[in-house]
Amino acid sequence: MNAPTNISAQTQNRKADHIRICLEEDVQCHQITNGLERYRFTHSCLPELNHNDIDISTTFLGKHLGAPLLISSMTGGTEQAAIINQRLAEVAQHYKIAMGVGSQRVAVEKPQVADTFAVRKYAPDVLLFANLGAVQLNYKYGLDECLRVVDILEADALILHINPLQECIQSKGDTNFRGLLDKIADLCDKMPVPVIAKEVGNGISAAIANKLIAAGVAAIDVAGAGGTSWAKVESERAENPLQHRLGRTFADWGLPTAECITTIRAIAPNVPLIASGGLRHGLDVAAAIALGADIAGLAMPFLQAAATSETAVAELAEVLIAEITTVLFCTANATLYQLKHSGSLQRVE
Repeated sequence: MNAPTNISAQTQNRKADHIRICLEEDVQCHQITNGLERYRFTHSCLPELNHNDIDISTTFLGKHLGAPLLISSMTGGTEQAAIINQRLAEVAQHYKIAMGVGSQRVAVEKPQVADTFAVRKYAPDVLLFANLGAVQLNYKYGLDECLRVVDILEADALILHINPLQECIQSKGDTNFRGLLDKIADLCDKMPVPVIAKEVGNGISAAIANKLIAAGVAAIDVAGAGGTSWAKVESERAENPLQHRLGRTFADWGLPTAECITTIRAIAPNVPLIASGGLRHGLDVAAAIALGADIAGLAMPFLQAAATSETAVAELAEVLIAEITTVLFCTANATLYQLKHSGSLQRVE
């Protein structure tokens, strides 16, 4: 009878560790980048636009967004996480941007912490994503658990995050990925909300994206390499030298975000596509959109801001929106649609 309590305590402690490590330690990729530095916008010195007329609003999964931004999945399950999620949700509501929460496995195992994820009361109109690890479908999770996490958030969609490398390095990681695609397909068929497939910082290849789309996922979040390395994060939590060594060896493993966007878009021109992984400012966001993404997710910048104050989160949102708008103005594009089809982003190598 004590096993679920022990497991939930371990999960909750891991959540707290993840926040602390991401904020205090150097867990960024250094040898691999998001790949966006290989592209450059063609500057238009005569845009023939009124800056005030530029419109960066969009729709994603049928919901209106004020900007093509997603506060990427980060946290929940602890007191600090509850404060962070509230700050993020209130800013998401104000600017009408999308938001995801961290893995809700801890809320399934320990229902008393579910409220740390339940941000709908702060963000009644936001496109909101619930989140579970896909591999949990091989560890006794199924439709009921997925419905539960969606209900906790009153979410518009469910993210299934796919993280084989992290599980390899994590203490007591769940590494049975056999037969997972069929279970994802079955879940997609039964869920009343769209299912989004997401990596956690190592990228989704075109070949895997093709399989996931065929299985029925409604959208792909590439979560490419070039930002936070979860191999490094888990290395910081290592309980033995082997785990520590694995985390350091695979610190820069993965597919750059830009490569994921272009290769997936080439084989799936219409799939709703989220770019994330090492995006740090609005110029990155605009480049990702120009490459073919529909919206762009940022985690670390929002985590750092939310750990400070709600004001800091709002200031970050303002800056990102201003940066995206500036790109459109200085490339003579009045809308995101025009930016995507303008050819103004060029590869420079």
